[in-house]
Amino acid sequence: EQQAVKDSMAQDKFHKDLLLAGEIQYLHGLSIQLLDKTDQCLQKMDQSLAGREMMEGDNLYPACSHCLSILKELYQISKLYDGAEEKLWGVLMRQRSVLCLLIVRYAKRTDEHQWILKRRCVTNFESRRHLAMMIFPEVKEDYKELRKMLIDRSQLLAESFECIALAEPESLHAGLFMKFQNEEPTGPGVLREWFLLVCQAIFNPQNALFVACPNDQRRFFPYPASKVHPLHLEYFSFAGRVIALALMQRVQVGIVFDRAFFLQLAGNSITLEDIRDADPYLYTSCKQILDMDADFIDSDALGLTFVREVEELGQRKVVELCPGGKNLVVNSKNRDKYVDILIQDHFVTSISEQVPHFVNGFADILSKSKLQQYFFQSLDLEDLDSILHGSVAKYPL
Repeated sequence: EQQAVKDSMAQDKFHKDLLLAGEIQYLHGLSIQLLDKTDQCLQKMDQSLAGREMMEGDNLYPACSHCLSILKELYQISKLYDGAEEKLWGVLMRQRSVLCLLIVRYAKRTDEHQWILKRRCVTNFESRRHLAMMIFPEVKEDYKELRKMLIDRSQLLAESFECIALAEPESLHAGLFMKFQNEEPTGPGVLREWFLLVCQAIFNPQNALFVACPNDQRRFFPYPASKVHPLHLEYFSFAGRVIALALMQRVQVGIVFDRAFFLQLAGNSITLEDIRDADPYLYTSCKQILDMDADFIDSDALGLTFVREVEELGQRKVVELCPGGKNLVVNSKNRDKYVDILIQDHFVTSISEQVPHFVNGFADILSKSKLQQYFFQSLDLEDLDSILHGSVAKYPL
């Protein structure tokens, strides 16, 4: 009798599983049909765009404003079924032009669009910039809400530091009103001039905060020995705030970041190819070590161990790259590890204090500080070049 009960229960479970499997298969079919309909819909919108119908006004296609919300829900649904997510990205890639237009025209600060940038190939520069810039607070037009600054040109950096670094973050979210002492002009032109001048001062190598890349003088990365400046960490926080404010105010400041620095801001790892501009000598040396004949490097003809020499406050010292590094000889089996650790020590460990302070200063200006990393992840380095500088062409040395 007990066996009969067990058999009955097993049979009921079998039927329920079959029913559930059937429902799942049915819902999967519906999701595929929905994706196909979405593809067709976006294609028709793209065809209308060719005739510039949709560009004439929202009244012709009022439903267009809902498309991004629908696509977001489809993305969530697609994650439930094998292959559905790839199909969705395929649809968005085919209809990339209309998707980018929808983003620029209808994406709002109140919406969440981070999912789109999981595959940046479905976007273009204009749409990525639009999504990234919405992370910043909206600049106010009311003079009363703006942060007022009166700066003496002869004390530009010090007084700017006091106005920006010592301010409560919320007081900067409305925007800035700038005036130079003993000068009458005010307005956007004066603010742009201040941004240009203060960034020139912050990134001037003589101030020992940032250094320029030898292969591209417009690119900068934090100076590992910046502690020669007594307030260097506070100034890195200040630098982060200034760059974020310039982005928020849509001001191009004439400087851009080195790739290794940019990748750290985005929370990404650094490889050998990423240091080409920042340190061409180290890049070439590492490439030679990796390409050397195994027998030659195993002969210890180079005399390399897991250490590197650094210059600090005018003195050179030897730093071990790992415990016991002085006694660990570089050979053909560990040279990849040696190069990786050398790069990390030179470009990550050496500025492990400076970068977080820059990050925190930058995050102070965002509408949500936790989105700092997302801002840099949402852009390519070339995107940020265009936003901060307006050009991606290399300057002559």
